[in-house]
Amino acid sequence: MTRKPASGRSRTNDPAGVRKRILDATADAFQKRGYHSTSTHDIVRAAGVTAGALHHHFPTKKALALNVIQERVAQAVDKHWLEPVRSARGAEEGIRTAFEQIASSLDRSRTILGCPLNNLALELCAADSEFREAIERIYDIWRKVIADKLRADFAGAFDAEALATFVIASYSGAIAQAKAQQSAAPLLTCAAQLAFHFRPRQVPKAKASRVSRT
Repeated sequence: MTRKPASGRSRTNDPAGVRKRILDATADAFQKRGYHSTSTHDIVRAAGVTAGALHHHFPTKKALALNVIQERVAQAVDKHWLEPVRSARGAEEGIRTAFEQIASSLDRSRTILGCPLNNLALELCAADSEFREAIERIYDIWRKVIADKLRADFAGAFDAEALATFVIASYSGAIAQAKAQQSAAPLLTCAAQLAFHFRPRQVPKAKASRVSRT
C-alpha cells in the first residue's frame, strides 16, 4: 500500500520514475528560467518529489544540471537535428528538414524559448569547465553528424567540418533571433540562405572523383 507523507506527495518504490520526473521538470525549468534562476525548491515542487528524493538521485544542483545536459539536452539535439540529418537522402535535405520542422514547431508554440543547448551554453560555459565540456561534447557530435553526411554526399568539394560549424552557427543565431522576435521567420530565412550557399557547391561524388583523376 502506498503511504503519503505529510507533504501530500506519494511515496512509491519507483526510483527510475522519480529520477525521470526530476530530470523532466529540471529541463523544463532551465528552458523557461535558466540554471541560475531555478532553485532546488522550484524543482522539488515541479517534479512532485521530496527534497530527500531529489538529493538521493542528484546530490547537488550542478550534478543535476550535468545530467540534464547529458540526458535531456543531448536527446533534444538528437531528435530535432541528428535524426533528420542521418535519415535524409542527403545533407542539404536533412539540414533543411531540421530547420523547417523546428520552425513549424515554433509556429505552434505560445512562447519561443530558444535552443536548450544554446541557452545553457551562453549561461554556463564561460564560468565552469565541467559545464563547458559537457556542452561541447554535444556540439562535437552534432558537428560530426553533419560533416559525415556532407562527406558522404560530396567528394572533397569543401571542408566538411568547417561547413558543419557554419550550419550550426547559423542555426544558433537564427534561433536566438527567433526567441528575441517571438517568430520562426529567422529560421526560415536562414534555411533559404543556406540552400543558396549549398547549390554552387553541389558536385556529385562520382563526378568529383573523375575530375580528380584528370
